[in-house]
Amino acid sequence: MSGKKQFGVWMDSHNATIVGREDITEGEFIVLGHATNAGADGNSSENAANNHEITLQHKFFKEITAFMQNVDVIHITGTGDAQEQFIKYLSETPQYKNAVADESTSNKMSDEKFIEMVTAKFN
Repeated sequence: MSGKKQFGVWMDSHNATIVGREDITEGEFIVLGHATNAGADGNSSENAANNHEITLQHKFFKEITAFMQNVDVIHITGTGDAQEQFIKYLSETPQYKNAVADESTSNKMSDEKFIEMVTAKFN
């Protein structure tokens, strides 16, 4: 699968680690960056809190995608349902809608372990 822009993302609802190749389509996988979602503060109404949470989540997803231009293949892993929501976000975003995405569930791991996992996935 060389020549493809491959990325890995470990995420939960508050943190993400983004891994990609050193030279976009070739080279070793490296950590491209980290993204965080602080979450919503208390709001006076449930509706306002829900809307604010969605806004923060989309901001979090945009922060993640800023590390990944023109994705061909992406593997998303982590805890909870954040991966499913992120895959849905990608499919609804014109720039990423043609990316091949798959997901798995995994506990938080060190950056080194995550790089090993992504390398094994794509090699």
